[in-house]
Amino acid sequence: MAQPIADRRDVDFVLHEQIGTVDHELFEQFNKKTVDLIVSEARKLAIKEILPTFKDGDEIGCTLENGKVTTPESFKRAWKLFCEGEWLAMCDDPEVGGQGMPRTVGCAALEYMVGANSAFMLYYGMTHGAAKLVEAFGDETQKKLYMKKMFAGQWGGTMLLTEPEAGSDVGALTTAATLNDDGTYTIQGTKIFISAGEHDLCDNIIHPVLARIEGAPAGTRGISLFLVPKYLVNEDGSLGEFNNVVCTGLEEKMGIHGNATCTLALGDKGPCIGTLLGEENKGMPAMFQMMNESRAFVGVQGFAVASAAYMNALDYARTRVQGRHLTAGKDATAKNVTIINHPDVKRQLLNMKAYTEGMRSLHYYYAKCEDIVHTTEDDALKANTAALIEVLTPIVKGYITDKALEVCSHGVQVYGGYGYCKEFPAEQLMRDSRIFMIYEGTNGIQAMDLLGRKLSMNNGQSFVYFLDQIRKTIIEAQKIEGLEVLFEKVELALDRYDVVAYEIGARARSEKVLNAYAFAHPFLEITGDIVFAWMHLWRACVAAPKLVEKVGSLDPEAVAAKVGKNKEAAFYAGVMASARFFINTLLPGSYGKMDAILEGDSCVEDILDVSFGSK
Repeated sequence: MAQPIADRRDVDFVLHEQIGTVDHELFEQFNKKTVDLIVSEARKLAIKEILPTFKDGDEIGCTLENGKVTTPESFKRAWKLFCEGEWLAMCDDPEVGGQGMPRTVGCAALEYMVGANSAFMLYYGMTHGAAKLVEAFGDETQKKLYMKKMFAGQWGGTMLLTEPEAGSDVGALTTAATLNDDGTYTIQGTKIFISAGEHDLCDNIIHPVLARIEGAPAGTRGISLFLVPKYLVNEDGSLGEFNNVVCTGLEEKMGIHGNATCTLALGDKGPCIGTLLGEENKGMPAMFQMMNESRAFVGVQGFAVASAAYMNALDYARTRVQGRHLTAGKDATAKNVTIINHPDVKRQLLNMKAYTEGMRSLHYYYAKCEDIVHTTEDDALKANTAALIEVLTPIVKGYITDKALEVCSHGVQVYGGYGYCKEFPAEQLMRDSRIFMIYEGTNGIQAMDLLGRKLSMNNGQSFVYFLDQIRKTIIEAQKIEGLEVLFEKVELALDRYDVVAYEIGARARSEKVLNAYAFAHPFLEITGDIVFAWMHLWRACVAAPKLVEKVGSLDPEAVAAKVGKNKEAAFYAGVMASARFFINTLLPGSYGKMDAILEGDSCVEDILDVSFGSK
């Protein structure tokens, strides 16, 4: 199979033709040749080393014995090569062991690696996020002891928030921290659903732990953040005694079996020692840095798995022969054709293609926004772009992972009965993708965040800036011949959406607050639809002139005559087809949701517990 994870031509299109990288001295060494080499090396590692772990992770999984977790043997070689290639800190400052590459380029590399095995790459995601916490909030001792070894992948990392009685309601946690005479803290408590919480890929695992110091205020205001290593670390950086962080159970999950999802008992078997990371009672604001990075990474997981599902389904549809062409009629001599020739299969593939390409463009754009914030000296641009990142985060995490499951489901359907069997990867990709809608704040919480915070952030000016970016693309599309129907439909949808956003925002600040939040997730969905229409219109702005250059016009007959002989023409025609399909076929579905929000039926508020069904 030539393209088992991602469409390299589309990766290059988004990287070099649509989004591009930030022009800054920090990135001057990353010219097109260098970027292409990096993506090629990432693709090579993903296909040759990480992809072979995909089945092992699912079928062998992780095993727990005497508090120790063993990962599949193939994971160890893949992790070693991943770390030796310095991929873990590819976008980080060289001073901490990073490669300093643009985040857009890192996003392309991650797409291949995560698409190869999302469970395996969770070990990366947790470690990188924890290392960034140390970089941002650690004192000099903590940075010296932990940071570089974590960025190098010698030591792993996690994020310990959830407890049996404190899931999304983090403020209800009961893990306690008691101050010791030497300034350290004794940590006591139990954490559950901890990804990569215990494993044998690294010599040590550093756990950022949320806990409450004795006498601290109730709720999130009284939560502090601590660094708790699996093994204590001596002053010279060598490993000391076991720190009594014990894995007491592994979750039996629907998917991602290759990642150890642990229950961890801290301090049950003896003293468990942690050091304060940042300030007392400021643990939640600090942890939100890792949570926001993790939300973006979960979006990458959804997108990369969707991309892999699409590429596998596309390959299967091009080779699976079944049924005669619909136009063959009663011709008994007509030969069977590959299933990609059947209209309903083409519809499903085009659905997968349109969503996957929208995901890719949005993720790379999101990454470029991060690069802008990191490099610009324009204070207004920095503030507006940082706010834009916040507005887009619920879409990157919530909408993308919703649609990733849908894409994977279409993938199963394209395979037919075989898609439901383990012989092909479609069913595992679908199982693995289901957790992404729950990770790092469920998608319902992402919807509440979009409505309750992002819509009104900075007195609504950040949301206005977001809408203005879409309108800029519409204005650009107006200058390009052949895009009239597309930009008009996006403009009409955006105008309608603007009305809906104002109405539901006002409702959320009124006595109808419950009604507003009953429609929070539909509002997230239509926001995602608008953003993807924006991305596809933007893609079409780039592709249409280049298709005209290759073909001479956008006339369907002229295009059809050329694409079979010219790969570039075929690619740009595919970009245009995705844009047409999304804007003309999928986007109109948003109008019904927008009408429902404006009508504001109170059914969700009105129905009582007893009316859902018998107990």
